[in-house]
Amino acid sequence: MVRSALDARPHGRAVGERPSRRRRTPFQLVAQVVGELLITAGVILLLFVGWELWWTNIDAGVKQDQALEQFFSDAPSIAEAPASPVQGADAVGPEDFGDPVVLPQTGLTGTFGAVYIPRFGADYSRPVTAGVGPDVLDNLGLGHYPGTGAPGAVGNFALAGHRQTHGQVLDQIHTLVPGDRIYVQTRDGYYTYVFRNTEIVLPDRADVIAPVPTDPGAEPVDRILTLTSCNPRFGAQERIIAYSVLESWRPWDAGPPPGIAEQVARAAGRG
Repeated sequence: MVRSALDARPHGRAVGERPSRRRRTPFQLVAQVVGELLITAGVILLLFVGWELWWTNIDAGVKQDQALEQFFSDAPSIAEAPASPVQGADAVGPEDFGDPVVLPQTGLTGTFGAVYIPRFGADYSRPVTAGVGPDVLDNLGLGHYPGTGAPGAVGNFALAGHRQTHGQVLDQIHTLVPGDRIYVQTRDGYYTYVFRNTEIVLPDRADVIAPVPTDPGAEPVDRILTLTSCNPRFGAQERIIAYSVLESWRPWDAGPPPGIAEQVARAAGRG
């Protein structure tokens, strides 16, 4: 007995008929939607990380250069400053120019200084701007805690800065070693601080920026520079605090300290 083509169709389908799709269960539909949402969220997260760790540094770097340009345009001309003498083998220590000139609190507005830290690189120079809000820290480098001291003042000149984003101004704070020098420049001159130590604290430890760090009730006698940033790197669960003590100061007309003469010239030239 010969079977017809119609009888031979597989599973009762007609020749040329497309197999019907199996209907997905509600669970499968939900799983598909959740999977697509997770993929989308992952892509968005990667884009956000790239923006945080790459673009914010570029954007902040441009704005910090502009802030330095403005600072140097307002400060005495570097070109007119005398060259710093090179200290020879007989030099015992920094020259003594007496007590440092200290900006009044009313002068701590806008971008009022620049910081140089050779440990962070030969080209490291960052503006210092009044305030520690996002408008400053996310754009203008180092922010000065309102109410803390001025450069060179008895008490605590306290600054904050980001570590991994928005210019990475304090990314290498953990590499400081005792004896490293940190230089602060204002329109009055140059203040040289010597790094002493770091400590790790919780974010609510406001006493680290007291006139006497960690001892708010004490009367200050030292001239201290405190740098604060997030800890660990890529995290913000803690704060890393770096303390330095004033070693010397130089008025503007004496020229920059020999250790940063080239850095100052480059920073001014960049402006």
